Amino acid sequence: MEKKRILFVSQEITPFLPKSEVSTIARKLPQGVQENGKEIRVFMPRFGIINERRHQLHEVIRLSGMNLIIDDMDHPLIIKVASIPTARMQVYFIDNEEYFKRKAVFTDDKDEEFSDNDERSMFFCRGVLETVKKLGWKPDVIHCHGWMTSLMPMYVKDIYNNDPHFSDTKVVYSLYDDSFNKNWDDRFAEKLKFEGFDEGIIDAIKEGDHNSLSKTAIKYSDGVVMGSEALNDDLKEAFDNCDGHKMEFESEEVQPKVVSEFFDKVIEEEALIQ
Repeated sequence: MEKKRILFVSQEITPFLPKSEVSTIARKLPQGVQENGKEIRVFMPRFGIINERRHQLHEVIRLSGMNLIIDDMDHPLIIKVASIPTARMQVYFIDNEEYFKRKAVFTDDKDEEFSDNDERSMFFCRGVLETVKKLGWKPDVIHCHGWMTSLMPMYVKDIYNNDPHFSDTKVVYSLYDDSFNKNWDDRFAEKLKFEGFDEGIIDAIKEGDHNSLSKTAIKYSDGVVMGSEALNDDLKEAFDNCDGHKMEFESEEVQPKVVSEFFDKVIEEEALIQ
């Protein structure tokens, strides 16, 4: 039987970035799912604080060279890769000088969220999807980690809904207690419109706040996972009331096996529907 293909997309992964709830899960879960018999690919942004020499990042020339248009501006897409030898796992990095060269991750030296985090998220999500297409690798499931991936379910289900490469792809979104304080750019709705998003999606997330992005990601996902043991009341209610498959929080020890089985459930239901 052909192995199921799982694409992990995370805003942070250790050891490339400091340990956090998201970065730790996004490091261990792909390895565990791979050991449970799945084929995986893993993507994250190439933030400027990542030490390329220490982690031996190198550019993948055959995948680089595309330009992505964000808000009517061309932005070169550079793809890099590094290995985690102890996990027999490769990580692909989405890079762009304007969005990711700065020596910081989400906030400036005054702990203020960057004003272009909306565009960085858009570039990251689209960059992943375009790179996977160029790889010729069709994922059965895309599993999203962190608010920087919150647009991914809407990209897959709306912008890429007629793309045969993702016609059978399911999306699973993990909810974390990783909110941000500053709403995304005032022109966020205009940028979404330029991307070609459905008016209903634009209306739902135009304020660019964490809760509306997360709740809309839930709505457009086929499965939702509680990545954090505790969520704010608004998101916990959205999780409890969502129509798709749901997975409650599980401890790190059992998570890979349980999540791998959760993927099977999400994929199998799609096959039954067809």
